[in-house]
Amino acid sequence: MKRVGALALAALFFLHMEAQPLTKQDYARAVTFLWQNVNNKKAYNLSLHVNWFADSSGFWYVTQSKEGKVYRKWLKADHSLHPVLSADTLTIRPAKLENPFEEKSPDGKWVAYADQHNLCVKSIATGTVRQLSTAGMKDYDYASYYDWGEIIVGENGTRPPHFGVNWSPDSKWIQTYICDVRSAKKMYLLDWSVDTLYRARLLSYYRGSPGDTDMVYMTPVFFNVETGEEFRKDEFRNVNAVSCEWAKEGGVSYIAEQVRGYQHVNLYRYDLDKKNLDKIYSESSATNIDNFSPERIEELGKILLISEKDGWKQLYLLDIGDHAVKPLTNGAWYVNEILFIDKRKGRVLFTASGREPGRNPYYRHAYTINLDGSGLKLLTPENANHSISMSPDGEYFVDNISALDQPTRSVLRESKTGKIVTELSKADIGGLVEMGYCFPEAFTATGRDGVTPIYGAIWKPTHFDSLKKYPIIDQTYTGPHTHMFPEDFASSLNRSNQALAELGFIVVTVDGMGTAGRSKAFHNVSYHNMGKNLLDHVLAIRELGRRYAWMDTTRVGIMGHSAGGYDAGHAVLEYPDFYKVAVASSGDHDFRMEKDWWPEMYMGWPVDSTYNAVSNITMAGNLKGKLLLVHGGIDENVNPSATFKLAEALVKADKEFDMLILPSQHHGYQGKFADYFLKKRWNYFVENLLGEKPIWDFELR
Repeated sequence: MKRVGALALAALFFLHMEAQPLTKQDYARAVTFLWQNVNNKKAYNLSLHVNWFADSSGFWYVTQSKEGKVYRKWLKADHSLHPVLSADTLTIRPAKLENPFEEKSPDGKWVAYADQHNLCVKSIATGTVRQLSTAGMKDYDYASYYDWGEIIVGENGTRPPHFGVNWSPDSKWIQTYICDVRSAKKMYLLDWSVDTLYRARLLSYYRGSPGDTDMVYMTPVFFNVETGEEFRKDEFRNVNAVSCEWAKEGGVSYIAEQVRGYQHVNLYRYDLDKKNLDKIYSESSATNIDNFSPERIEELGKILLISEKDGWKQLYLLDIGDHAVKPLTNGAWYVNEILFIDKRKGRVLFTASGREPGRNPYYRHAYTINLDGSGLKLLTPENANHSISMSPDGEYFVDNISALDQPTRSVLRESKTGKIVTELSKADIGGLVEMGYCFPEAFTATGRDGVTPIYGAIWKPTHFDSLKKYPIIDQTYTGPHTHMFPEDFASSLNRSNQALAELGFIVVTVDGMGTAGRSKAFHNVSYHNMGKNLLDHVLAIRELGRRYAWMDTTRVGIMGHSAGGYDAGHAVLEYPDFYKVAVASSGDHDFRMEKDWWPEMYMGWPVDSTYNAVSNITMAGNLKGKLLLVHGGIDENVNPSATFKLAEALVKADKEFDMLILPSQHHGYQGKFADYFLKKRWNYFVENLLGEKPIWDFELR
């Protein structure tokens, strides 16, 4: 009986604890953990940025503490750190710009410029002008380009002017592009935020959608400066991307092509003197080819490639002469980026993840390998993430060593051996510790196939009580071109998940199958199948709920921005019995209304029925929980039209939802608008997931 009574009292005490309303003090504590209130206020030197001198003789950097900033420089000559009084004493002068609408030849004899939509060159010695192109006209511009953020104002507005050419090293050739917008479609915005206007201002921009054929076309074109002969490469017009780079050899250009749909890439050697276009490399994929960027090593007759063609992202060497391709690295691990190619010593430095056994697969490490495939060496042995800044000559690099539970240590290392030369700074998190901060916790769970481990992180409130039941908020961005695991210490803080947890939530982030940074098979899960990798989120959260009694899997919310906004909307529509509350900001809710490249890369081309199957708009009738849609009114990245179209579908389905439009905001919200949205998002979860009365009147700084 005594035991029963004790249990009853404990239950009453537990219920009493659960019922405590939120106070302004709770909000104030949450605010102290916002990134803007932590970085260089409660925690210092979380990610050191160094400024290398162009001649690699050293670098300068700045550290910060409660007392202020300290400037230092390191010099290769004596391998020593030196104090600097201020940035002014570093005599950093901005580079002298040339006219942005002119480009001088490398030999200094010619200036290229555009006039009346055509490309011209002028002799610096005599002033003689030669018009190289003659076909240019309005909306068909030589030596122009398409700028992602170019906004056209008004009903009859024109594109902002652009100019760009690439001179060959010997100054005999010019390569540029024809920007053709004659048949291109526009997307539109209405700007209601101009105080002096009482009608909305019409804004537009050229932007193709998936499957469009009437879009902006960029055609590569080459000119012989002496003869004026034009070589227009129309075969590269209707592609996803094309880039041209001059070889050191005169009159030779390398052309990299991503064919429409991103399933085929080609690399050509174009000899203009011989008028010979030679395909030297080709690759195809049943899904997609992401981030094709060949690096030439002409001195050795090689081209360095990164490819996933054998199932993992690895380095390959292409022989320019016989076109043979040989693997430089191999294994079940993931090459992230090429840091430096040491042509003199015949080696390459790069970062990779997942190679070291027993470590988190998202931690980046630095390696070196000889170009004959020998001598693979780990340069950064610490079990943590390594963020690298390489010297221009490749002899040294600065390494920010950290993990979500390891504050940053920044060191200078030799690139040949990885030996630490000197320590540059250590993170000071004393202010965080004083606030009771606890590191977020990494976790693993099992993917939908019942075998593959997936990774994530958990943020708990500092006043965490294991006897309580906490609602869960899933912070999402399923990519699929990136991942969400916070591999370094700064990223574990800069999302402000700890701040949200302080209001009484468990915040989690999960990298389900279909996100980037693992095997090609892992990544392919999302192809033609966007949004469905949220299944791994559901499975992981349920697994965590079975593991931890303090996680309440009957109260799960989700939030995300951009592609994460699509995720959040998709979650409450695809899994309405699991996700109860969602805040979806700037979401691309139907990929048929998006920019062309991103959906075509990850959903495929031509557009097929899968686009309809994954659309949030087509499943609007599934909504059961609470949904807040948010969008910037003049977002030229993810046009707000899909948010409006989803709202229309929800109304037609007689579904209750909430919507917030920020009329003056682009894709990222700024200043007071960012503050307003943060308060709105917090309180949406407080009211609808936590079941508490929200408080609006609190300061964020």
